[in-house]
Amino acid sequence: MTARENTETTATVWSLDARTGTRREQVTIEADADAVNTAVRAAHATLPSLADRERRAEFLRAAADELDTRQQELTAVGDAETALGIPRMTSEIARASGQLRMFAEIVTAGDFLDVIIDHADPGSVPPRPDLRRYRVPIGVVAVYAASNFPFAFSVAGGDTASALAAGCPVVVKAHPDHPATSEATARALQDAAQRSGLPPDVVRVVHGFDAGVALVRHPLVAAAGFTGSVRGGRALFDAAAARPVPIPFHGELGSLNPVVVTSAAAAQRAEEIGTGLAGSMTLGNGQFCVKPGLIFLPSGADGDHVLTTLVETIAGTEPGFMLDDRIRENFIRGVAARGALPGVETVVTAIHEHRRAGAAVLTAPVTALAEHDVLLEECFGPVTVVARYDSIEDLDPAMGLLPGSLSATVHIGDTDSTDHTTHALLTRLSASAGRLVVNQWPTGVAVAAAQHHGGPYPASTSTSTSVGATAVERWLRPVAYQNTPDPLLPPELREQNPLQVPRIVDRFAT
Repeated sequence: MTARENTETTATVWSLDARTGTRREQVTIEADADAVNTAVRAAHATLPSLADRERRAEFLRAAADELDTRQQELTAVGDAETALGIPRMTSEIARASGQLRMFAEIVTAGDFLDVIIDHADPGSVPPRPDLRRYRVPIGVVAVYAASNFPFAFSVAGGDTASALAAGCPVVVKAHPDHPATSEATARALQDAAQRSGLPPDVVRVVHGFDAGVALVRHPLVAAAGFTGSVRGGRALFDAAAARPVPIPFHGELGSLNPVVVTSAAAAQRAEEIGTGLAGSMTLGNGQFCVKPGLIFLPSGADGDHVLTTLVETIAGTEPGFMLDDRIRENFIRGVAARGALPGVETVVTAIHEHRRAGAAVLTAPVTALAEHDVLLEECFGPVTVVARYDSIEDLDPAMGLLPGSLSATVHIGDTDSTDHTTHALLTRLSASAGRLVVNQWPTGVAVAAAQHHGGPYPASTSTSTSVGATAVERWLRPVAYQNTPDPLLPPELREQNPLQVPRIVDRFAT
């Protein structure tokens, strides 16, 4: 039984206990096409109210305050529906409220508007008219909540926060794994909107598979943000492109997140690397989008030491709850399929219990990657494939096979930082990853101005980031005014700059 009642006669949405599978409460009913239309049109009607940047920033801060105030309520329901634990839920709420406050500061500062002014220059060749450019909200944004982050990538997550910061109302398609959490979070945001003098419809939530399809096809939806599987994300991406008016679809779909351990690193820090890898691949029971899923490890005694430490550390890790039965079954099948391949050895067998799954480690020669495409695909859950190589030159063919990933990690030794081979390795990895990590682990994505959480397909369907300050750019489009009288210009573009926004003026004036 899933969170949706599995009968032909009802579309009731139930909240399920992730640890037992039993029903907790009836949350709502799935949205049909009419309900989706009502939600989108109500959100669209709030666009003018979001035009005031000061009020928008106030709303984002109020939303953060509401999440913090309701932390106890939200953590309880979030843990019940995901089994991720109260500490994890608490940290997620702190992350969500923190990024809401960050976006409030971004709105206040005004840099994201990217205002550029070129005064007229009739003496240039060709003559230049007066041009003033800035960015405006794209419109209603559809957000598809993620299963593995009920707060940080869900109703109040980064997509929602950045879209609201851009001035775009949001309609969230709730994830079926945490419907009650989604509704409770939506109430917090809607109450914050009313406190700030905005209509509560700036954030709406709909439930159900069909609702998600109807949402991406609605003519008033101007863009979409998605975090989830390759299969589901690609279907929505194709639907967004096939509309009579195609829309941007910013999807985060799947990521292998390769790790290269150099010979020098294995010789100097074998136990540290093995322990760190075990912690990273089992964090959240392996249900993080940046879980390291493929490890390039040198052959020989030093690499063996890393592998032994990894195996011994995992042996002391208890099986953890998977987010739902579908994810658990896909994980079990994925590990079994990889372990049955010629040349692949299962050195840690995943233990399966009721609604739980343990970690698995598989090993193979690096040449096996060219023989088995499935080894280059993400397996969501606590499993990693260790590909053994004899020399750094052996990695070159494998580097050309790597799919797009959110991250790529290299663990180096003391002398590797001045080695041109290491520099070439990082350059090669940058072609297939959005974030390069050195001597740390990819899990734990900081919300910061310089962060980039994206990568070549299938990691994401665009070149933008879903985490960090520049995530707001996804929900804006540029508009230029030419030869427009000052009173007719938006305040951000007027000569006296009444709103005091940062601007670039006559950058290439002669």
